Amino acid sequence: MSEVLNSSQVAVSTGHNRYPSEPPYSPNTLYPEYAFGPDTIASEVNHAYDGVRDALKLMALDAEHYQRKEWNPLGQIIRPGYTVVLKPNFIRDYRETRPGLEDCVVTHGAVIRAALDYVYIALKGKGRIIIADAPQNDADFGEIKRIAGLEEIQVFYRRHAGFEIEVYDLRPERAKKIDGVIVGHEQLSGDPRGYIKVDLGSDSMFAEVEHLCHLLYGSEYDTSEIRRHHTNGIHEYLISKTVLEADCVINLPKLKTHKKTGITVCMKNIVGINGNKNWLPHHRLGTPVQGGDQFADNGTKHRIEQKAMACFRSLFPLLGPLRGAIAKPLKAIGQHIFGDTNVDTIRSGNWYGNDTTWRMVIDLNRISVYADRNGNLQDHPARNIFNIVDGIIGGEGNGPLDPTPKPTGIIIAGENSVAVELVCARLMDFDYKKIPLLYQSMTQHSLPVYSSKYDNVICRSDDPQFDKPLAQFNGVNLAFKSHFGWQGHIELNNLQVSQPRAHPNAE
Repeated sequence: MSEVLNSSQVAVSTGHNRYPSEPPYSPNTLYPEYAFGPDTIASEVNHAYDGVRDALKLMALDAEHYQRKEWNPLGQIIRPGYTVVLKPNFIRDYRETRPGLEDCVVTHGAVIRAALDYVYIALKGKGRIIIADAPQNDADFGEIKRIAGLEEIQVFYRRHAGFEIEVYDLRPERAKKIDGVIVGHEQLSGDPRGYIKVDLGSDSMFAEVEHLCHLLYGSEYDTSEIRRHHTNGIHEYLISKTVLEADCVINLPKLKTHKKTGITVCMKNIVGINGNKNWLPHHRLGTPVQGGDQFADNGTKHRIEQKAMACFRSLFPLLGPLRGAIAKPLKAIGQHIFGDTNVDTIRSGNWYGNDTTWRMVIDLNRISVYADRNGNLQDHPARNIFNIVDGIIGGEGNGPLDPTPKPTGIIIAGENSVAVELVCARLMDFDYKKIPLLYQSMTQHSLPVYSSKYDNVICRSDDPQFDKPLAQFNGVNLAFKSHFGWQGHIELNNLQVSQPRAHPNAE
């Protein structure tokens, strides 16, 4: 498995213009390797299935058997009897301020189905296939399953293969919100295998900012919980045991911008293996001169807002049933005074100076690679990971929760998450040296997530402009619009790669 850390080949399959409309999203072509009968072939064109298949071909996986019944592209990483987890981006079932998902928020079910079919081929009918994620804390998982057509896919596999596709919501609880304000919680069944604490200790990206961890903010108002898990040399996360017990994870992210990390593709998608989002550092409270990254400047309004929010966080949970009645008016008052974070106001670390979220994401990626089934860190990869990015319709602007659709028609695939993400950033016309999540992932570390270099990334594509070393890409490609908190700070300047910028880390 160690060669995956050096794997620098990435496939870019283009020209896939739309998704099919009807689950279970079977292909409309009877490919030689297709595991089911001709009576299951769809009449509707399935660009997503074709894109996934083409990306696997471009990777030259099991090339000697291509266009034959024996073609098994994932057979090098998946053996019969394996437990395989498919990890889509199921962040939420609705957009923040606009109706409809517009196919730009969650991984489309057609991409999941195509990946699923090639996992099934590799297993040869023996093993387990699990589709799992821990969405946003207020997401309706039942609605997400409906949107992705998962029940129809499960029925298809029962009927035509006698094989059970397991589907799990990995969250132990769901937050009840009114206008984004948490007013209570609903207990969920969570991961049926439970959860394991994994402590990275000095291997955590937070070890170098230990003196600022008392400022960390998680996903909810109780800051004492996040600080218990990131203090005095402890940097621990609650991880899904189902994921840790997997022999292989097929990472199925969506190609989107992100308000806290610039982009969200392979690496950010791994955050969904976590069992308690309030253990996840999202930003540090305060202004830059205070050691925080909550706000972009030290203005008077931000200092007042900081004090007001501290008061709110301490008092609001004590109001019990009254929280539901006053949440909406309180939110309206706050937006009127301090501005709307979905429009043009930077708060909560939603800007290019966020020095926290990228650390958490790299930590979780290290865990996904090196933590064994018992949560113990090994000095070698504990499981295989393969990435297939759904970019047929991406999301730009106010991502990840409220993006604008960005049709691109591409599927990107590769073994190493960092290498794939470097390609995605360049295709989006973003400068990887301005994205801490990316350039920090390539620094030397005792538990590396990528052991190669940017200049070593090689793209294989059906489009000549992408079929070359990544360093030789030129011109404007997909021109994604960044989140407004990143605009002017993440884009390629005259298509020249710049030097990394400094972060506002107060000492």
